[in-house]
Amino acid sequence: MDLLSAMRIYVRVVERGSLSGAARDLGLGQPAVSERVERLEQHLGVRLLRRSTRAISVTDAGLLFYERSKRVLEAAEEARAAVMPDNGELRGSLRIAAPHGLGEVVLPRLLSRLRERHPQLGIDLVLNDRIVDPVTEGVDLSLRLGSPGEGQYVARRLGHVQRILLAAPSYLARHAPPLQPHELAAHPFVRVAGVFGDGRLPLQAARGALVSVPLDVAWQLSHWRPAYELLLEGAGIGVLQQPVCAEAIAAGQLLPLLPGYRVPGFDLHALYPPAKSVPPKTRALLALLEEQLPAALAWPRQADAIIGT
Repeated sequence: MDLLSAMRIYVRVVERGSLSGAARDLGLGQPAVSERVERLEQHLGVRLLRRSTRAISVTDAGLLFYERSKRVLEAAEEARAAVMPDNGELRGSLRIAAPHGLGEVVLPRLLSRLRERHPQLGIDLVLNDRIVDPVTEGVDLSLRLGSPGEGQYVARRLGHVQRILLAAPSYLARHAPPLQPHELAAHPFVRVAGVFGDGRLPLQAARGALVSVPLDVAWQLSHWRPAYELLLEGAGIGVLQQPVCAEAIAAGQLLPLLPGYRVPGFDLHALYPPAKSVPPKTRALLALLEEQLPAALAWPRQADAIIGT
């Protein structure tokens, strides 16, 4: 059997925690993945996975084989790279996980530039808002907002994503804008699920004092896009991440509120699996992000002019 190929399939099954997830990642059918793992177990003469109707788990022997297989695959990639012509051309597939807002608005443009530089490199972009270990997610690099937590990965800070309290001119034409934090409770609030779950909004004053004010949550959405559209329609006030609303602010379609206060933002980190040598494709992506993300995440000048900071 092709042991290296079987190792690659098995490693992805363990990292994804399911045969179906690994099959999707590898572009194979689930029966084919299951059959390859079974043949691998027969070849080794040990049980690597425990299977049930709901999930799979790794045996002690399976965990040991997974760890050794990862090293073998990394060594094989290093060996391949060592003898390939050093023309700077990247090949293969680069799998990236990212949060929705950043992944939908900012990353497509940046990843397009990466592909222009390396046209033989395939891009696989997976969007979700969870903080996940890139090893267990089976990705080369994961972009995450907030504290990176702890896990079997390297975390590199790439910047800071600001959040902006805003409303549409049409809403402010019908309702007096809040001038003090406590006045927010008198306005319908458009909330994206997963933030401000306690019904309160933290605000940072210009001098550093942090206040927490109650909200009247009239809308709760599972995704930033319908929240953005509702704010444009004048349905209330809300908070959006700077990358997804910068153009609307520049066009005067959304206006920042409460001069002198800002909603605390999120640090942005790149998480990637630990390795003796970071793969060239991951290094290339990190270099591009460090080069071009600062401009994409910068606070809009129009917002400064409007709120007088």
